[in-house]
Amino acid sequence: MTSVPTRATGTKHVLVICQLDAYANGVKPVEIQRFLRQLGHDVRLVDTYHLSRSRRAPGRFAGRLPAPSPRKAALYATEATAAVLTRRWRFGRSHLSYYLLLADHRLRRAILKRALPLDDYDLVICETIYDAGVLAEARSARTLYDAPAPWADEVYFDGRVTDRQHRKLRRLETAIFEGVDHLALHWDSYARYAVEHYRISGHNLMSLNFGCVPAPRRADFATPPRVVYLGNVTAGFNNPALLSRLSRLYPRIDVYGGPPPDPALGLNYLGYAPSIDVLRTYQLGLVTCSEDQLRRDGFSSKHVHYLSYGLPVLVPSWRRHLDLLRGSVVYTEETFRSVVEDLSDERRWRRASDEAYAQAERLSWDETLRPLEHLLSGDPPLPRDRTWT
Repeated sequence: MTSVPTRATGTKHVLVICQLDAYANGVKPVEIQRFLRQLGHDVRLVDTYHLSRSRRAPGRFAGRLPAPSPRKAALYATEATAAVLTRRWRFGRSHLSYYLLLADHRLRRAILKRALPLDDYDLVICETIYDAGVLAEARSARTLYDAPAPWADEVYFDGRVTDRQHRKLRRLETAIFEGVDHLALHWDSYARYAVEHYRISGHNLMSLNFGCVPAPRRADFATPPRVVYLGNVTAGFNNPALLSRLSRLYPRIDVYGGPPPDPALGLNYLGYAPSIDVLRTYQLGLVTCSEDQLRRDGFSSKHVHYLSYGLPVLVPSWRRHLDLLRGSVVYTEETFRSVVEDLSDERRWRRASDEAYAQAERLSWDETLRPLEHLLSGDPPLPRDRTWT
């Protein structure tokens, strides 16, 4: 079991700005709040997921109305325009997304600057690029941008910006990376990617990896193995086409997440998982991802969720740095079925399962978030693994 972190010397006031969605973005901020409060710090968590919406008007549909503020109304209009012009219209998605992303970013910075007393805090943490511009408004508070992934490249490889727009977004994101006191990404391989491809200095980088809660009761062996997929089933970087083809190769794949996928994909879609504990009823976890440069060096939060139940994780052969995620089993489309069948052998499965669960214990939240303890105590942050620089 992971040891409980020691209490920090002196209470610090911490602000965590985040967007609590139904996916990984809604997990890490809550764990940061829990961890720091456990250390005796005062932590305020601000959810900006519905920043443009009204919270004052009475009635069932009040949360869908724009807030009575010019800037928030403009943000609401930007979000609505993006939904109309960029979700299904190919030209709009590839050429207009940039302007709407930029408008969203600037409006959020202005709204949050006015709404949040940033310098009342010792440390301001931002968990999303959409709000990260406000970190430049802090004067006395230290700032930490904990980026899920390099954003400019993420939207570029997703086909949402042109080459020229991509270069501009990279400059914007690089300025944020370099301008904060402390910079982390949700997985160290993303930090290495930012150093290599964005050419950032890395002077402010610290390690703050995504973690998990090792389950008290692990998954059990069964044959034939049942495979589970968690997550967004429409995003291009999750490669739903690959998921569809794998489901035809091995029909015992259950898919949880949202929004509902295209029926033409032929997935055994079961909606949102009733709880993360559903993983205990499976034998293998599945990761799919696109083959672009970013995702080759990338990370999937579902990966550590699977590990937390002792599930061996099936990962595409193009995903790099799997030596840091023991319990991973590489596949190609050609080998997928044979890889699954190989894990129908109980001895092989249990060996992989033990590796997976041991990896989860090393990635428990109280371990991955420990650099925050050093940051707030005044000690130097724990050093990053130099193999990533």
